[in-house]
Amino acid sequence: MTRGRFITLEGGEGAGKSTQLRLLIMALAGSGIEAVATREPGGSTGAEQIRQLLVDGSVDRWDPMAEAFLHCAARRDHLVQTLKPALESGRWVVSDRFADSTVAYQGYGHGLGADTVRALNALAIGEFAPDLTLILDLPVEIGLARAAERGGSERYENMGRDFHERLRKGFLEIAAAEPKRCAVIDAAGAEAEVARAVRAAVAARLDVKFA
Repeated sequence: MTRGRFITLEGGEGAGKSTQLRLLIMALAGSGIEAVATREPGGSTGAEQIRQLLVDGSVDRWDPMAEAFLHCAARRDHLVQTLKPALESGRWVVSDRFADSTVAYQGYGHGLGADTVRALNALAIGEFAPDLTLILDLPVEIGLARAAERGGSERYENMGRDFHERLRKGFLEIAAAEPKRCAVIDAAGAEAEVARAVRAAVAARLDVKFA
């Protein structure tokens, strides 16, 4: 059986990842590709329990290293319980965030350093990586305004502007370092416009013919 493909959506707060994930899943289904939608932190029973520890509470609830360990623990459970079984059964998987988010949020945003976080990720998931990562990029002020409009109140949304600027820089540097895996999508436009760009990237990178 042919292994499924793994697509991740990355980006800062308010980038529209959840919306674009839903639209991409629908577009793949319309082209005859069964795809599983998932998210991080979360995506499995144990990981969803860890998610509550990460997204709830005050912004200083965890120190950066403890936070990174929690993300990696959740990711390990997600990999074992959800991602590998789905991919090995031939289904595609589209995830709202994966390992790049920990590099960007904890490595860049919190200052742990990208190499430190990549080492932690390697311990948790080995060489497992997405086939394609779509980084939804937009100016920080637009993303935070969108998050506020939807009533965002999670820990990360409440972190300072400087944190979010470092976060954006991190995602763009990740994309520049791995151009074969990553595609940067301008997420500042209308929902339909962004969705077209997402489909175009998937079509070009993974040879999908959308209906």
